[in-house]
Amino acid sequence: MKKMTLFLIVFTFFGIVKAQNTNFTFNHIALSVKDVEQSATFYKKVLQLQEITNKTKMDGIRWFSLGEGKELHLMSLLKEPVTINKAVHFALTTSNFDAFVKTLETKNIPYSDWPGTPNKVNLRADGIKQIYLQDPNGYWIEVNSVGNK
Repeated sequence: MKKMTLFLIVFTFFGIVKAQNTNFTFNHIALSVKDVEQSATFYKKVLQLQEITNKTKMDGIRWFSLGEGKELHLMSLLKEPVTINKAVHFALTTSNFDAFVKTLETKNIPYSDWPGTPNKVNLRADGIKQIYLQDPNGYWIEVNSVGNK
């Protein structure tokens, strides 16, 4: 009897957990920026992101495609300061990692490894190359070679 009760409890628990699985997928990231024009220029020229239609049609907001239906939204609506450190970042993968690093160097855009050594590429234990740079508002961006060691 105890085994049957335990079985029913476990079965019910896992049924509830499974029923609550919402299967989320990533849609967009929104960044609060001081100057939306300056930020938009950075994301277009440095990261070469394609600007897409801002479906809110509100001033002070610009949208960019991250590919595969994922988006970056730049918003200059709120004036509260944002506290930023390197642990708060988003990561982009490129199949042209070395070429991207050379582009940064050509444009004199500073980057670093995780500890903060200027102009140094970080090599993770799994062989992935990564660098960190900041946008005009101080947001940290990781660029890595995932899938392209």
